[in-house]
Amino acid sequence: MSSGAWKLLAEANEHSSVVNRLRPFADRIFRYFGAGGRVEAPEGFPAVQSRDAGAVFVARGLSKIYRVGEIEVLALRSIDLDIREGEFIVLLGPSGSGKSTLLNILGGLDAPTGGQAFFRDHALVGADEKELTRYRREHVGFVFQFYNLIPSLTARENVMLVTEIAEHPMQAEDALELVGLGQRLDNFPSQLSGGEQQRVAIARAIAKRPDVLLCDEPTGALDYQTGVGVLNAIARINRELHTTVTVITHNAAIAGMADRVIHLANGSISRVEKNVRKLSPEEIHW
Repeated sequence: MSSGAWKLLAEANEHSSVVNRLRPFADRIFRYFGAGGRVEAPEGFPAVQSRDAGAVFVARGLSKIYRVGEIEVLALRSIDLDIREGEFIVLLGPSGSGKSTLLNILGGLDAPTGGQAFFRDHALVGADEKELTRYRREHVGFVFQFYNLIPSLTARENVMLVTEIAEHPMQAEDALELVGLGQRLDNFPSQLSGGEQQRVAIARAIAKRPDVLLCDEPTGALDYQTGVGVLNAIARINRELHTTVTVITHNAAIAGMADRVIHLANGSISRVEKNVRKLSPEEIHW
C-alpha cells in the first residue's frame, strides 16, 4: 500500500481514530472503495463524441474472453446495452451467463476483450488505472453478496471508510438512517444480523453519493424476510436519491422491482422486458 493512500485518508480527518485502525486492512479497503492506493488522478477521462444525454452506461459490441492455459471461455458475446439515468435495472440469468463480468466491466473493475463501454461521455475501455481509480471513487458504489465489513469497526466506522476519502459525502449517520439502521450505529458486525450487515454495506456504498449503485447478488446469502429488508433499502435509494441501480441476480422474483429486466444467457442478452408496474419488495416472493 503506498504512503500516498494513507495521506489521502489522514488528510480527510487527521484526528480520526478510524484512520489508525484501518492500516491492517489497507489493501482490501482500497480495492473495494476505489482509492486503489493512488492519490494522483487525471482531471477525468478523455471525452468522446457527445452521446445520449440520458444514458449513464452505453455498451457496444462488448465481449470478454477468459483464458485458462489453452482453454478459452467466452464470458460475453457482443453485448449492446443502454442504461439510462435513474433506472432500476435487473440483470437476470443463471450462473455463468455473464452477469458479473458485465457488471465488473461497467464498474471499472475489469476490462473487455473487445467492444466499447462508456460512462456518460467518457470511455471506460482504454482508460488507464489512474482514470479507473478516480471513476470508481467518484461515481460508483458497489454492493457484493458478501458484506466485506471490517469486523473490528462499528457500523458507523465501516461507513466512514468511504466518507473519510470522498469529496462530498453524506454523514455516515445519515447513510445508515437511510437504510434503516439509525439505531445500530455503534454495533460491530458480529452484533448485527446478515441483513443488517448487508444494509451497512449498502450505506457504505451510497455514502459517497455515487451516480450508480452496482449490486452483485445482494440477497444471495439471505433468507426471504431478510432479503426483503435489503431490497427495500436499495429501492429507497433509487427512489429518493435518484441513483441509477443495477442489480444482478439469478432470482427471477426480484425482476418485478425493476424498470427493465435484461435477461442474459451464455454471455448474450437473450431478451429485454419492461415492467409496466414495478413491484414493491413486499409484493415479491421466492
